[in-house]
Amino acid sequence: MDYKSSGVDIEAGNAFVEKIKEKAPNIGGFNGMMKVPSDYKNPVLVSGADGVGTKINIARILNDYTTIGIDLVAMCVNDVITCGAKPLYFLDYISTGKLDQVILSDIIDGIIKGCEISEMDLLGGETAEHPKPTNAAGIWDLDLAGFCTGIVEEDKIIDGSRIKSGDKIIGIESSGVHSNGFSLINDMIWRQKIYLKDMPELITSTTIYAPLIMYLLRKKRPIHGMAHITGGGIPENLPRCLPKGLTVDVDYWSWERPELFNKIEKAGDIEEKEMRKVFNLGIGFCLIVPPDSVVDTEVKIWGHDLRSWVIGTCIQS
Repeated sequence: MDYKSSGVDIEAGNAFVEKIKEKAPNIGGFNGMMKVPSDYKNPVLVSGADGVGTKINIARILNDYTTIGIDLVAMCVNDVITCGAKPLYFLDYISTGKLDQVILSDIIDGIIKGCEISEMDLLGGETAEHPKPTNAAGIWDLDLAGFCTGIVEEDKIIDGSRIKSGDKIIGIESSGVHSNGFSLINDMIWRQKIYLKDMPELITSTTIYAPLIMYLLRKKRPIHGMAHITGGGIPENLPRCLPKGLTVDVDYWSWERPELFNKIEKAGDIEEKEMRKVFNLGIGFCLIVPPDSVVDTEVKIWGHDLRSWVIGTCIQS
């Protein structure tokens, strides 16, 4: 017996790593390194980790893995920037039952593209080959995880402490479902309540908001709080950036809800309350700003080819 006959191809794995290094030359051997930028007086490092959940099953059904790597970067970097941190570097972990060069290359290309959009380096990662199918259908398992680190000046951390009653909530459009709520969507597909051929936009990659947020911060826009709208929707994520004593009054009909969500709601006979709790409903990221900054902030958002709406107000709880 040998390792290859057991399902792990070391030579193929090494060849795959060399291909990655051609595209991401900053990848190290045993680790990845980066100097702390010298223009920070009191730098604070900010880290986040996430995955793409069961959206990977949509990629598998469609045999399209070109966007899932972008999703992985987006889910991590969109969390890290909520405190005002500038993205520095990214690490990935890929677990696969079989090392398929085509599939994994598509995923890595997406990760590299996501890092380029976020203006950060891919410093390393791990591709683990776990042989043997894990279900009766003989489908090879595949899972992704990402790790992102950013940096922010200590006295410029945005932690929500400056949010006041009367501050306005600007909702920035999502590109679709992003990477949350797919366990429900997969169940609907299995029950034949929806069909992927009717909803090809489900595979659309998650919007990366880092370029916009870094631009707003460079322009010294007064942002009091930020929230990445992921699992739990607006009701669960927006309050996470609020100080004690405040809550939010959100008008869920103040923005243009993408038709995709109406299709999902109708096909699954899903209550509105449940839709709000599971999906982003067209709002992928929120800013909390003082009322007199709304117009200028929205103009700058639109300048980045993203739509936005004033979707609510911060009020006393």
